[in-house]
Amino acid sequence: MLKVAIVGAGIAGLSCADILASKGWQVTLFDKGRKAGGRMASRRLQTAHGEASFDFGAQYFTVRDRGFAAEVARWAEAGLAVRWPEAREDAWIGVPAMNVVVREMAARHDVRFSHHVSGLAREGNHWRLLGEGMPAEHFDAAVLALPAEQAAPILTLHDFELARTALFARSQPCWTGMFAFDEPLRHDEHILRNHGILAWAARDSAKPGRAGPESWVVQATPQWSTVHLERSPEEVAPHLLAALHEATGGHAPAPLAQSIHRWRYALSAGTGLGSLWNAKQQIGACGDWLLGPRVECAWVSGRMLGERMVGAAQEVAA
Repeated sequence: MLKVAIVGAGIAGLSCADILASKGWQVTLFDKGRKAGGRMASRRLQTAHGEASFDFGAQYFTVRDRGFAAEVARWAEAGLAVRWPEAREDAWIGVPAMNVVVREMAARHDVRFSHHVSGLAREGNHWRLLGEGMPAEHFDAAVLALPAEQAAPILTLHDFELARTALFARSQPCWTGMFAFDEPLRHDEHILRNHGILAWAARDSAKPGRAGPESWVVQATPQWSTVHLERSPEEVAPHLLAALHEATGGHAPAPLAQSIHRWRYALSAGTGLGSLWNAKQQIGACGDWLLGPRVECAWVSGRMLGERMVGAAQEVAA
């Protein structure tokens, strides 16, 4: 049985793990976060009017790939996903929050959260993970299911060709604000696009399967986020709130609760390669940056890498 470490338990890493585990491989995933989500993250804030819920990463996902369509159909049958036609005709969301589908995937695997992997060490024919609190165990193969900017420095020490691909796959940042109010904003639309510094704003409390007080997610444009990348959340919050006020006609009251998140690596351009794999050293990478900036691309990339790894192992065995 081959033993694999996957660094990153977002949808790409979990999709890869699904394929490997189905073939009998022993898979362990490591993620620096405290719970499943990645770019499909959701957050809850307590307010005087109840709990407010926000999908502050990917706002929805679409379906084109046949394999992903089957997975989404399974989620829908289990009540974990529904359509959100207000965003677009083919949009889907997780219910009651975007991260539930990732949590469902993670529940099938050995995922170790709050584990920040800083690097990999090659010891003989095996890999050992580096970082505070990392286990001393060795793995036959290692997968980096990370943004390109985080995968590149790790790959550089072991395979410069793979690292070079990651180095040229740059992502754009996104400052995101989450705001809860004690009354509905006096604006008919639930979704706003391309308004001033706002690339997107959505009334999350109006999404299917949602409840709680009036809640909005506000995402700044990549250009504005880049210029203000190193500012603090406290400095960014008034700008995002003011932009929401302006976009909704200036009628928004002071928020009951708010939270600001910086996505340093939010939007990937996509290299079109699908996945990266060095069969000799047993190291590879997957993620949306290898296909395109969509949830589906991350899932497909992970699946492609898993199938590639299994195929290479079968060739060696033959």
